[in-house]
Amino acid sequence: MLASSILANFCTEHNDDQTQRVDKYLHHFNLSDETLMDLSIRFRREMDKGLGRDTNPTAAVKMLPTFVRSTPDGTEQGEFLALDLGGSNFRVLLVKVMANGKQEVEMENQIYAIPEHLMRGSGSESVLVSWTKRFKSNGVEGKDVVSLLRKSIKRRGDFDVDILAVINDTVGTMMTCGYDDHHCEIGLIVGTGTNACYMEQMRNLELLDGDEGRMCVNTEWGAFGDDGSLEDLRTDIDREIDAGSLNPGKQLFEKMISGLYMGELVRLILLRMTKDKLLFQGKTTAELLTTGSFNTSYIFDIENEKDQEGLASTEKVLRDLGLDPSVEDCITTQRVCQIVSTRAAHLCAATLVAVLRQIRDNKAAEKLRTTIGVDGSVYKNHPEFPRRLHKMVRRLVPDCDVRFLQSQCGSGKGAAMVTAVAYRLATQHAERQRILDTLRLSRENLLEVKKRMSEEMVRGLSKETHEQASVKMLPTFVRDTPDGTEHGDFLALDLGGSSFRVLLVRVRSGKSHNVDMHHKIYTIPQETMQGTGEELFSHIVFCISDFLEYMGMAGASLPLGFTFSFPCHQSKLDQGILLNWTKGFKASGCEGQDVITLLKEAVHRRREFDLNFVAVVNDTVGTMMTCSYEDPQCEVGLIVGTGTNACFMEEMQNIELVEGNDGRMCVNMEWGAFGDNGVLDDFCTEFDHIVDNCSTNPGKQRYEKMISGMYLGEVVRNVLLDFTDKGLLFRGKLSERLKTRCIFETKFLSQIESDRLAMRQVRSILQHLGLTISTCDDSVLVKEVCGVVSRRAAQLCGAGLAAVIDKMRENRNLNQLSVTVGVDGTLYKTHPHFSSIMQETMQDLAPQCQVTFHKSEDGSGKGAALITAVACRMKSEGQH
Repeated sequence: MLASSILANFCTEHNDDQTQRVDKYLHHFNLSDETLMDLSIRFRREMDKGLGRDTNPTAAVKMLPTFVRSTPDGTEQGEFLALDLGGSNFRVLLVKVMANGKQEVEMENQIYAIPEHLMRGSGSESVLVSWTKRFKSNGVEGKDVVSLLRKSIKRRGDFDVDILAVINDTVGTMMTCGYDDHHCEIGLIVGTGTNACYMEQMRNLELLDGDEGRMCVNTEWGAFGDDGSLEDLRTDIDREIDAGSLNPGKQLFEKMISGLYMGELVRLILLRMTKDKLLFQGKTTAELLTTGSFNTSYIFDIENEKDQEGLASTEKVLRDLGLDPSVEDCITTQRVCQIVSTRAAHLCAATLVAVLRQIRDNKAAEKLRTTIGVDGSVYKNHPEFPRRLHKMVRRLVPDCDVRFLQSQCGSGKGAAMVTAVAYRLATQHAERQRILDTLRLSRENLLEVKKRMSEEMVRGLSKETHEQASVKMLPTFVRDTPDGTEHGDFLALDLGGSSFRVLLVRVRSGKSHNVDMHHKIYTIPQETMQGTGEELFSHIVFCISDFLEYMGMAGASLPLGFTFSFPCHQSKLDQGILLNWTKGFKASGCEGQDVITLLKEAVHRRREFDLNFVAVVNDTVGTMMTCSYEDPQCEVGLIVGTGTNACFMEEMQNIELVEGNDGRMCVNMEWGAFGDNGVLDDFCTEFDHIVDNCSTNPGKQRYEKMISGMYLGEVVRNVLLDFTDKGLLFRGKLSERLKTRCIFETKFLSQIESDRLAMRQVRSILQHLGLTISTCDDSVLVKEVCGVVSRRAAQLCGAGLAAVIDKMRENRNLNQLSVTVGVDGTLYKTHPHFSSIMQETMQDLAPQCQVTFHKSEDGSGKGAALITAVACRMKSEGQH
């Protein structure tokens, strides 16, 4: 052992010289204030990248939302378990929170070690992105750690817990200190690893698109530099540390700071200096050559504020490594430790300054007063690290009044605090999910819907059961598709909702299949939709007359294809007996009448033009014909818009309502009435019943009311009313506008569910509905409700379509059927997810069918004209 008196004399005479030599050797580790300020600016840019929606995917600093938006309000109470896992040890805590107005917390805890083989072994809703801190358990990255923990608890079977919140240790530290100091809005960990979190303005968190309040952001700053932005500051030693780590190229900033790597940095420097014959007379030992042999805790002892005690500790450490150090060796080693830990503290200060400036700018404050909650073995146990960190932070941001508050209870208490808040909120969440679950359909549910649709189709085709069937399977007398020889000018009238189109379609024969179209859109006032039949058809004829004049064809006599999108009985192409109104129409004197006769009578009353032939065409059939004009494989038509319906080419031998067994005929299913006979009652929710009872046709079009655009907004509105009434939404306060029927338009669903729509825009929709007190959380929930309702609609539609496609395959005795479905309708076209969910469902339920979806770009008007053109061609050829 070196005598303390010799040490003292040597230190006095040679310390400065030796320090200068070491400083020169490690000059790359010495960072100037200018360099640190530049580093702070770089990190601020990385924060901005992590916060940006477009730049986040490539950002090294991920700025992860934690969904922690508030601190305890004093009403939380109960017992909570907290698990604190973030290094080689973990703690289990029992935290008792008392809601007695004094914010009292009682805690008991037990510390457990994690064996090395478990840290590197196999892993038995937060998804782990990647391991750090030497953890390498297989089968865990990319998995929900809550789910893995639940499964482990279930396997034991001797206790149960309700895991409500996954908290990053840094967030837990902030919450612990925030419990004692309400100015605390930053959490910092410098221990086995390093990280920081802080309260960010929601308006800056583009990943969530919220604009109200604040949310704690977990910076995950250990990965700063993983994109190469720290290459000018990293030394060869840093690169060697990284190359020998379990995760090369990752957590590069952490590897320059944290306790997991600090000791190894010192060991590699000592080894390099030894090889350069600057230490230990150039002699190494097996121990010094061993990775991990120089513990970070040695640095804590070596840098003892009393130099002599520090040098004595240095000597002991070096001798334990099999070395025979001189006094000079001990002084050099101590200085190496000081340089490495000082660099770590200064790097940490630079990035912390970026966070402080971000908060100050968010608040537009000239001077920021804030508290930083700190935890971690390096911060707590290193004798000089906190002082160096504090000093550099205050030097770099003199305009911030910063208090550092050491977490006395660790991050476990913070986790319990967050959990206590979450527990209160979770009760509300569970109730909301219970309600939404009634609107969710399992695969078994969907298979059952498909089966029942198939049965109703058979009943609708049969003479004996047709009257009782809810799916009427109406013959359309459309038996042919265009052959290219059709030519002439044709009018088309497309009536299926509150607006309708009049079209002039010019068909030119030849290989080019040239079709030239002109159209004009007209609206039907609500009072006309629900007035008399004479008023309705007079309005339609007025619009046709206006269109002919607009086209310079006043007084012309043309054939017309009438796309009439309501249930009709047809015995021929130019006749259609209206069975019943749907989609909000209720014009009197029309049901049971031939709509062609009603239209011609209105034309005669006006006496301005004539129609020399009129074909009645269902919009779904028109859509099929439009698409089959471009794709001969198209034999199915589907509409999902204001209403919903389907048609397909059925074998004549199956259509018992029409004589003849040869060939095929297009059948108009009128599937919107599926369920009118009660076969869907077990899938209808309380919200469906409310919508049905308040509609203009209670008990009718039950399937349509669960799918189509006319009703989805009403289903959503009634769910929102129920949530609000139960205090689960909008703080339990209803707006008068939300009580208004049909105020929540289905277009809102498409807008709200758009992936590009920011939450603040969702909130603007809610404010339009009088919900001025709605929060960002309310917007998120409304979006979820819209998603559940529209998903159910798409799945129900997909199940019905699967029944149609499978029937066609079985009709033709095919193992595999390849067919095209022509589709139209605003819901299908404008909703961001409806089409993909519907197609996915159909493919799953009809796996033996290869289906292509062809979107009708011209609407059903072109199809009506094409059917009329074919009919005129066949008439001129003497066919029937």
